[in-house]
Amino acid sequence: MNSAISVKVPTHTLLALIEQAGLNGESQDPSAIVLKAVEFWLAAQQKRAPAAAGGDVHGYQWKSLFLPEGTQIRCNTYGEQYYASVEGDAIVYQGRKLSPNQLASLHADSVRNAWNDLYIRRPGDKFYKSASRLRREQAAADLAARTPPEAPEAPAKPSAPAIPARAEPVACPPAQATPPRDANPGQGWTLPERRKHRFRLEDVAFE
Repeated sequence: MNSAISVKVPTHTLLALIEQAGLNGESQDPSAIVLKAVEFWLAAQQKRAPAAAGGDVHGYQWKSLFLPEGTQIRCNTYGEQYYASVEGDAIVYQGRKLSPNQLASLHADSVRNAWNDLYIRRPGDKFYKSASRLRREQAAADLAARTPPEAPEAPAKPSAPAIPARAEPVACPPAQATPPRDANPGQGWTLPERRKHRFRLEDVAFE
């Protein structure tokens, strides 16, 4: 006999599960959805448990991007989607081990760019992300890890007001006394005016 217990689930989480199940064409029975989510989580944990216990993490190293074991890979080609997964240290599609470029070009008539055509969902991820986006995020994280944090700048100390230098008094030369005007009449000052005619300069010049 199977027993059941009640577990509290936030309303928004339950509604999101029901909505996602409807998009996937699955049953929208809340109990069935929650049970399947729990079983999926347990299966993912059991897959990672042996590697974590042995201190060895398996996965596929794609350039700077590491895809741990259990990663799901989706490829879109001419409107059709097909899926592969990371098993051990390889990308496996229908029993075949392929590189990302081989997987992207498998159903295409030309060489494809795997960074743009492949979408990745690692264990623990909620959604698929393009490989190019994951590569940019990884590059940003590596750069942040290599760059030391900047030390906060010390507040600038207020500068002391400049003290004006004491001006030395400038010695001024003593003012020279002006001799008093001589008011005594000189020689010939008292003689009568002898000039009887006065001429203008222009009259003389143009006569």
